[in-house]
Amino acid sequence: MRRLIDLPGVADLETKALMKPRYAEPEAREEFPEIDACSTAVFGITADQAADLKPADWDGVDRLPVRDQIEAFEAAGWDVTDAKRRPLRMFGHFNLQLWLAVRGVAGQLPFEPEKPGAADLWGGSLAADAAKFRRDRR
Repeated sequence: MRRLIDLPGVADLETKALMKPRYAEPEAREEFPEIDACSTAVFGITADQAADLKPADWDGVDRLPVRDQIEAFEAAGWDVTDAKRRPLRMFGHFNLQLWLAVRGVAGQLPFEPEKPGAADLWGGSLAADAAKFRRDRR
């Protein structure tokens, strides 16, 4: 599962929001341009651009209660919580961009290289089973 906080710049903003809660407020983007800069770097669009790019038939998933969005993001393979399973403070600044990118409507998701050995997890198991089978047949 991919984590929002692992995307470049998001953890730094989350720390700033911890130290200065004003960062997490909806109107903070005007005061703190680094929020839009992070959004552009990560998703290729800002929150304002994302709002303009929502299709007419958009289902409003970005307006669901935060807990419902957390569950929906998890179903889509994304964790948008912190280590204590609380929503990220900066979640409201990035949820629409993430929804648009996850659904392939607008924006982009950063490239995530394949984790070492991830592709071979099942292959290693098969190889071990084959070796055990050969030993047992002797």
